[in-house]
Amino acid sequence: LTEQELGEELTRILNANNPHAPQNIARYINKERVFKASPNVDHFVVHFEFDGSVLSASWSIFDAYKEDLLQKEKASKEKSKAGNAAVGKGHKDDDKNVLPAESHGEDVYFRNLELKKALIIIERMANQNTFDDVAQDYKYWDDAADEMGDRKSGSLLPLWKFCYERDKKKQVTAVCWSPASSDLFAVGYGSYDFSRQGPGLVACFTLKNPSYPEYMYSTESGVMCLDFHPQHPSLLAVGLYDGTVQVYNMQRKADPLVLRSTPKSGKHSDPVYWRKDDLDDNANFFSVSSDGRVTQWTLVQNELKATDAILLRHDSSTDVPASLGAAGDSGGLLGLAGGCCFDFHRTVEHLFVVGTEDGPIYKCSTTYNNQYLMTYEAHQMAVYAVRFNPFHGTVFLSASADWTVKLWDHTRSSPLASFDLGSPVGDVAWAPYSSTVFAAVTADGKVFVYDLNENKYEPVCEQQVVRRARLTHCTFNRFDPVLLVGDDRGQVVSLKLSPNLRRKSDADCATIFPA
Repeated sequence: LTEQELGEELTRILNANNPHAPQNIARYINKERVFKASPNVDHFVVHFEFDGSVLSASWSIFDAYKEDLLQKEKASKEKSKAGNAAVGKGHKDDDKNVLPAESHGEDVYFRNLELKKALIIIERMANQNTFDDVAQDYKYWDDAADEMGDRKSGSLLPLWKFCYERDKKKQVTAVCWSPASSDLFAVGYGSYDFSRQGPGLVACFTLKNPSYPEYMYSTESGVMCLDFHPQHPSLLAVGLYDGTVQVYNMQRKADPLVLRSTPKSGKHSDPVYWRKDDLDDNANFFSVSSDGRVTQWTLVQNELKATDAILLRHDSSTDVPASLGAAGDSGGLLGLAGGCCFDFHRTVEHLFVVGTEDGPIYKCSTTYNNQYLMTYEAHQMAVYAVRFNPFHGTVFLSASADWTVKLWDHTRSSPLASFDLGSPVGDVAWAPYSSTVFAAVTADGKVFVYDLNENKYEPVCEQQVVRRARLTHCTFNRFDPVLLVGDDRGQVVSLKLSPNLRRKSDADCATIFPA
């Protein structure tokens, strides 16, 4: 065979049809007095047949079983009589004669790890057959309309839908791809409505099995954010609605919850963001909350140590020690701005921007916590997301409830561009393959994809993804042209980008929108 023939993939689907069964059988119908082709073909094939005394053997097994059962009942009665006699004599060891009840609370086959692994593989194979058409689209589909003329717009093809049935009423509050696996992602379930709070859930799905999560971790409060460690992808940091920060180790099956913040070590959280390990090789991450604190958490041995990186003050014109206005000082809290989101610069490790509930965005540094480096009068309502460009670190995006997405150069106080999407914007994300492509999701169920290198004013794709639901989050796959979007009904939809939406570009957005 040639190299091309060896590399060719052939798809075969197993079915119950007999390929050797005749397809041209005609039968005479007396009522109509004509011959007609029979649509029903018998596909039943006998591969092996043996005449024997199976029935008598079955009855022999049943008789032996009944005899053994009678002997066990007789022995049990004798033991119970001996136990009653012992009780009459005042003995206290009567419990020795009581047979322990067998517990069926846990399925036996889940205790065998090898059997459990085999069942997971079989389940994935069954799902691959069930969703074979979706799997074919995931691997091979390209919108042929993208090749027509000078068409610059594109489309999104819905693939799998991921949903955990028990938590369909919860909202998707966070979505994050694993940095090491192209098919694994984590979903956080909670609620943005303060009057409808309850337990939360972290579910890790894989594209290989869309019917059920691979991992599930229940939480006492609703999940608000989560993030994988970039160097240790088995570590997952989770922020909860009640201010608790938790760290899970997905490699540990018995007790995956490794660390959890306490009122003593510090509590709060909205978004969380892992950083590189410190000089002592201790993993650390940052979090921001509506209490006005940006906190650094360090994993030291078996505990979390919290250090406030900066306090988000409304008036930062004067230097104020960070020790003032701490969480215990109610007077200080009145002057703090509630943080909603933040993101770190890709190359300058100490630099980050924070979006607030009131609309302003603050540029801060972990090395200087007494004053902001710059204040951006960004939006009129809450800022739900800020994202630095992964290719050109001077540029970042902001998404807000005031219906706009704005493009910023962090060295300038005014935006480079503003995009009105006609509805509150829940999230925005840069594409990992192009410096000019980003996606945004809105409360009316639409996904907008922009390619600033093709059209710097209008989206190259505007598509309705869900009905009667609000889209809350979106994220690009780092390996494949797949976009995940989550809504407020507990569902995550995977979308494949057409060729016009995944064009690679290294253009600097700051040069596209000159001053």
